[in-house]
Amino acid sequence: MPRFLTLIRIDERDVPEGGPSPELRERMGALMEEITKAGVMLDTAGLAPTSEGTRVTWSGGKITSTDGPFTETKEVIGGYSLIQAKDKAEALEWAKRFLRVHEENWTVTAEVREINENC
Repeated sequence: MPRFLTLIRIDERDVPEGGPSPELRERMGALMEEITKAGVMLDTAGLAPTSEGTRVTWSGGKITSTDGPFTETKEVIGGYSLIQAKDKAEALEWAKRFLRVHEENWTVTAEVREINENC
């Protein structure tokens, strides 16, 4: 079965104050339990804010580093999941279910990409 990486994109400046509500955490936990029991979830995690990150770039034969936060970037990766699904349609359905557990005041994007096992 193919594996898919879902990148969760957020605007760090637009995250509701206080982060996820207790109700959101509860719904998220239930969904994570369901997807894990279904044998689909391989790994998932949220990421530390960009203020704690560093970008390393190779360009023109040189390496440069930039410490966060990355204010020039509107959307950043806030988390990820690695799943194994029968096809892209199933992977997309799980991503949509993940998005639907959020309250309306959240803006979250899920980018779903199949892992190329031949690289």
